[in-house]
Amino acid sequence: MATISDVARMAGVSTSTVSHVINGTRPVRDETRSRVEQAVRATGYRRDSLARALRRSRTDSIGLIVTDVSEPAFAAMARGVEREAMDAGLTVLLANSGEDAQLEARALEVLAERRVDGLLIAPVARSHRETITAVIDRGTPVVLIDRLGGVKADQVGAENTAPMRELVLHMASHGHRRIALAAGDTGVSTIAERRRGYLEALDEAGLDVDDALIVTGSGRAADTRERTTSLLRQHRPSAVVAASTETAVGVLAAAKGLGLTAPQDFAFATFDGFPHTDLFRPGITAVAQPAHEIGATAMQLLLSRIDGSLTSRPRTVRLEPEITYRESCGCPA
Repeated sequence: MATISDVARMAGVSTSTVSHVINGTRPVRDETRSRVEQAVRATGYRRDSLARALRRSRTDSIGLIVTDVSEPAFAAMARGVEREAMDAGLTVLLANSGEDAQLEARALEVLAERRVDGLLIAPVARSHRETITAVIDRGTPVVLIDRLGGVKADQVGAENTAPMRELVLHMASHGHRRIALAAGDTGVSTIAERRRGYLEALDEAGLDVDDALIVTGSGRAADTRERTTSLLRQHRPSAVVAASTETAVGVLAAAKGLGLTAPQDFAFATFDGFPHTDLFRPGITAVAQPAHEIGATAMQLLLSRIDGSLTSRPRTVRLEPEITYRESCGCPA
């Protein structure tokens, strides 16, 4: 394997000059830079990133823990994180917690053992918050992403309560009085906030709260399908709002199994939704959170903590989602 000394010898410069060219740490004359770059190509030299990181007491890596990166919102957040990390020369180590507190704790342990420079975490519903706090206390910068609260750390997520309130009030403006919520697991902070928006909307619209119209449970599609099937058979709401992509899938699967369609049999809308929602027929009314921007913003905040440029108290950043009304809620195409 070629060394930096081999490159310096071929280019006729010092090893420090080669280092400045490779790492961009100091301006080098164009002629000298060209000789060094030619020597790098000729020798096949590759920078030893691990050795460089160890000299700087850094691993040039960060950990990202989400519940399921296959979910559209988390996938977009991960892409936002990765883009900012790559621009900063960092590697992202990804772990899926599967909404399991034990798996989350294990992922935290493994990533901490690898001495990542920082962590981005979307905590599970019943996360062992003391485990996250212990990582912070050991000096590892942590930013909570999407699911906020419970830990003294920087946090980046979307507004959840107000958009859900607006969505439900929109249903009420269409004349619906029996509006159901496919909530899922209200132990998840984002779901709890969206449920709060639902309840605030019912109060503002002068509608009674009927617990039979609130579908809880694990929030997984299969579980939501089973519970929503019972809801649609027994209570026949005129409108259903889903609090997540998973619960939306469960609602639509339940409706299909019963031979029901939206908006003919019930109005429908969802928080998060699906990629290319506008291609569905009927088009699905959805709240689209800026997931990619959430990931990028969280990564930028983490980088500021890692390099020490941000030393203030923990910050909370909330980004605004966008609601698009389509045919599924009864709006014209």
